[in-house]
Amino acid sequence: MRWRVYGRKKHTEIAPDEIFIDAANVSDFNRDQFEGRIERPLSRRSTVAAGVAVGVLALLLLVRAGDLQIANGAAYAQQAHENQLERRVIFADRGVIEDRTGKPLAWNERATVEDDFATRVYAAYRGLGHTLGYVKAPAKDSAGFYYRDAYVGVDGAEKAFDGLVKGKNGLTLTETDARGKVVSEAKVSPPAAGTTLNLSVDAVVTQGLFDSLAARVREARAVGGAGVIMDVRTGELLAMTSYPEYSSEAMAAGNSAAIKKYNADRQLPFLNRVTDGLYSPGSIVKPLMAAAAITEGVIGEYKQILSTGKLVVPNPYNPEKPTIFKDWRVNGWTDAREAIAVSSDIYFYEVGGGFEGQAGLGIVRIDDYLQRFGFGADAGLDGFSEVSGTIPTPEWKSKTFPDDPDWRLGNTYHTAIGQYGTLVTPLQAVRMTAAIANDGMLLAPSLIASSTPQGSAIAIDAHALQVAREGMRQSVTSGIATAVNMPFVQVAAKTGTAQVGVRNESQNAWMIGFWPYENPRYAYAVVLEKMPAGTQIGGSLVMSDFFYFMQANAPQYLQ
Repeated sequence: MRWRVYGRKKHTEIAPDEIFIDAANVSDFNRDQFEGRIERPLSRRSTVAAGVAVGVLALLLLVRAGDLQIANGAAYAQQAHENQLERRVIFADRGVIEDRTGKPLAWNERATVEDDFATRVYAAYRGLGHTLGYVKAPAKDSAGFYYRDAYVGVDGAEKAFDGLVKGKNGLTLTETDARGKVVSEAKVSPPAAGTTLNLSVDAVVTQGLFDSLAARVREARAVGGAGVIMDVRTGELLAMTSYPEYSSEAMAAGNSAAIKKYNADRQLPFLNRVTDGLYSPGSIVKPLMAAAAITEGVIGEYKQILSTGKLVVPNPYNPEKPTIFKDWRVNGWTDAREAIAVSSDIYFYEVGGGFEGQAGLGIVRIDDYLQRFGFGADAGLDGFSEVSGTIPTPEWKSKTFPDDPDWRLGNTYHTAIGQYGTLVTPLQAVRMTAAIANDGMLLAPSLIASSTPQGSAIAIDAHALQVAREGMRQSVTSGIATAVNMPFVQVAAKTGTAQVGVRNESQNAWMIGFWPYENPRYAYAVVLEKMPAGTQIGGSLVMSDFFYFMQANAPQYLQ
């Protein structure tokens, strides 16, 4: 290295061999890692090109934003508003309801494929209104949105089994444009139709019972009537009908004229008299009272009691004014079977409350046996029955009649023949009858075909129940129920008439029974409500008409 001096400053001169790389060392550089290269700055041309590209892109973005926000902002906003993504319900079809033979009773019909949901349709059989019930259809609000997005059961089987037949709605997501045209549609979940429901009732049998009942209600000038038939082995209801009834079709359709007429009808067509009608049972409790008295040892099955037409009970406070309890006629000497057959009031006064040397059950045991056979409690038809009725007790009287709270012997007498404050439903009455027929099993009623029997055994002597059944059969063959003494079916029965009204100006007329007598299969209870006192038309004529109908139209049930 050489040094040169110019004036005061010293400059260093660098030799060329100190600047250039020695060619012998080139092979030691890793060229893949850019070793040995000399870095150069970007050229002005490259910088200008990059700047121009960024500027053009920014300009394009600015122009597009101006188009969206300024030039066409209102139009695009409207388009965004009118292109909607809507959640749309796919309505599930409600399950079909059939009778025990498979006849459709309620089903769905869709007028056009564009309808949102199918219309609920009901069969035209008479007598099934209260059994089937009706539904309320899906409904929209004033803005066109569904506030009720499924059929809802309102009464009858439609209500009781709503969860079973309802089904499950599906869902779609639908995009529509301003003209309502579907732009896209995606099915999120498909609908699931409701389960088919097979009821235990036979539509033909029910219609036959309803027609027989309706004709006799009108003839007797009664307010209404009810009838029910139960399988004594399973508790299934073969028929359940109430008169008058409403039309399921009219109610589901919201027929305003029909609904207005129903609401104004004093015969109360909305009342299901089988499950919710309460009536004084009268003499239909006598077979039960006889069985209870024999079970308790109060009386032997062959001991006779004399009926002269009245029972005179001495008055200890005024011997000249004894209390007189009348029989409906002079029945003479009767034992348990005969007393049931001829419906002797005197016999049951004495075995109920006692008289002279004859002991009585007393009100406590009477109430106990009425409860054992299902009175005073909900009959247990799920979704239907709610009323429990009344069993008179001293406690009940003190609350009901505070001005006359003391329980008297006459109260016991009248309770023993099914009157005073006793109130039952036809469904409770048929349960009692079935329990007498099947040797003491109190069954839960069911409207489902092929039901598993549900019930409990009643603590009562089996032979005592046999005596009651024999008395009911004797009533048909030679007693006061001969209207159902048919050559084609053996029926056992008991009639009952209960006075109602402030002055006993009206009466309820009952008949209970079962068939076939030797091998019971079905029990029944019918009642005509509040006809003029003294009317000779009763439940026996309803059942007479019905059995002839069955012989012609459904003989399979008479075997």
